[in-house]
Amino acid sequence: MQETRQAARQRRRRRRLMMGSTAGLVATGLLVCVAMTMRPDRENDAGRAAATAVANSQETGPLSSPAEKKSPTPSPSAVSASPSAKAKKPKPSASPSAAKPSSASPRKAPAASTLAGRIRGKVTYPGVATVYKAGVGDGACSYGPSSDMMIAAMNTTDYETSKACGAYVFVRAANGASVTVRITNECPLPCAPGQLDLSEQAFAKLAPTSTGRLAVTWSLVSPSSVGTISIRYKNGSSPYWCGVQAIGHRNPLARLEVRTGAGWRQLARTDYNYFLSPDGSGCGKAIRLTDIYGEQLTVNGIALRPDVVQSTGVQFARR
Repeated sequence: MQETRQAARQRRRRRRLMMGSTAGLVATGLLVCVAMTMRPDRENDAGRAAATAVANSQETGPLSSPAEKKSPTPSPSAVSASPSAKAKKPKPSASPSAAKPSSASPRKAPAASTLAGRIRGKVTYPGVATVYKAGVGDGACSYGPSSDMMIAAMNTTDYETSKACGAYVFVRAANGASVTVRITNECPLPCAPGQLDLSEQAFAKLAPTSTGRLAVTWSLVSPSSVGTISIRYKNGSSPYWCGVQAIGHRNPLARLEVRTGAGWRQLARTDYNYFLSPDGSGCGKAIRLTDIYGEQLTVNGIALRPDVVQSTGVQFARR
């Protein structure tokens, strides 16, 4: 009986040991599973943390200064630079003192491009030559009769409110014949831009007048065989109103100014080739002439005598 009780106690002890071992094994297994389950999460968390750190470093890093930032595309000026501009070497920047103009520098003449109108020097224009009876040679430029009939009328567009008056034009035909004419008249519509209406005498230098119409090219010239410039006051001129005209200038005239108490005054040009002072300001005073190339001539001593041609003794340089 006693042995039976001892055997029962031993069996119970073994069961407890077995249950304890099983529980331990189960606990150990659970711990391992938890550890394995948690480990990938930490790697993912670490990976996310690393990615966040990199992203933040890009967003919060030092900002580039405006000078360091590059434009994604070149500026329009860089793209459309002309070949000549590309070929030029950059010039060293000048010091502030070098950039200042010298007080001893001579006064520059106005740029020809700002003074010339539609007709400019050193340009060859295509056009058409027609023919007209010039009579005594007078015309819209109001020069009066002429003994030299190598003259022409300029189309209204290129006549440009008498700016073409007095210009010497070299005309060449396709057959090689040429003639130099002086503009003394205006050719109204239907004369087209580029068209010259030549006197019969001038047209005959190119082709028979019966031809009537001829394709030509023409350009400004600055002849050597001219005298000096003359000044004429218009009929009716007085100290209270005057019109002034320049005659015989080698190059086309861009401006006519008169001296007043306040300085030089530019007079308005008419289509009949006189410059007007409607209030008489500067009438009978010094006159300053400027050609389309910017050369200026000052004329003194011209009396206020209407309809009298008075020589100045000066002339523009050849161009």
